[in-house]
Amino acid sequence: MKSIPALLLCFSGLLSVPAAQAFSFDDDERQGAAEGAALRAKTSQQLATPCKSAIKDKGILVAFADQTANGYQLQTSKYGRHTEVINQKLKALGLKTYTPEEQKARIAQAEMEAYFRNDPDAALAASSKMGAAFILKGGISTRTAYNQIVRLPEVYVTLNFTLAAADGRTISSASAKAESYSGNDTAGMALELINEQADGVVAKLYADYCRAAGSKK
Repeated sequence: MKSIPALLLCFSGLLSVPAAQAFSFDDDERQGAAEGAALRAKTSQQLATPCKSAIKDKGILVAFADQTANGYQLQTSKYGRHTEVINQKLKALGLKTYTPEEQKARIAQAEMEAYFRNDPDAALAASSKMGAAFILKGGISTRTAYNQIVRLPEVYVTLNFTLAAADGRTISSASAKAESYSGNDTAGMALELINEQADGVVAKLYADYCRAAGSKK
């Protein structure tokens, strides 16, 4: 028969195993903080790319559309707030932006849709009406599923951004993703995602443009 000290030693050894492997909120927070710091550092580095003079006062159209298996469905009024968030980031870089109302007043729906069909002639015609040098297309796709583990519906949102020249030539692309159990408000979820990741997305598009502009010198 084992002695009491021996039994206590075995018992304490059993307790030590799960304790070492237990989840720690502190560790999770430290990891999140480290990832956030790395992302901010990368964003700052991208925004430090020297070419603000090359884009100063150049116009850029920003348009969002629902991205489906059958193509894009332009939703100008649906994504007004989403456009404004991106516009503010672009203005800070020296770009001239246009509100959805200004774009709608000067460019026909069919011409805006041409951007999402990659029609270079129609895209160039639409850009010339606004005096825009660039177009930033944001395609928003959603998917729903039922999570059997937590027994709640899940919503997945993906944003695909494409920065193109006035003639439709692609300059850069970026994407962002998120998922939630919050329900069917996909537009609201997309807005939250843009607010969270707009800095990083705009910084990547800006850096890619600057590198392309520099290679032409």
